Amino acid sequence: MKIRTPNKVYLKAAEDLTTDQQDRLLCRMRGKLTRRIEDKKLNTIEALAIQLEVEDAELAEWREKMSEIKEKEKSKKRD
Repeated sequence: MKIRTPNKVYLKAAEDLTTDQQDRLLCRMRGKLTRRIEDKKLNTIEALAIQLEVEDAELAEWREKMSEIKEKEKSKKRD
């Protein structure tokens, strides 16, 4: 299985996180990334960078869905 490589932008962002921010991000991390840290396939900063990238993608998807929902609500109110 291919291990995902972190984006350079997210690597820089992960390096700039405070210890508290890193802990919070690690707490939200899915099992797959945690296991890769434990197996030493990724270092913590790389895993944090991937997690940041995943969360940004999920947030963008959520915002898009919420926008669609709001548009549907507006069209229902007009009817």
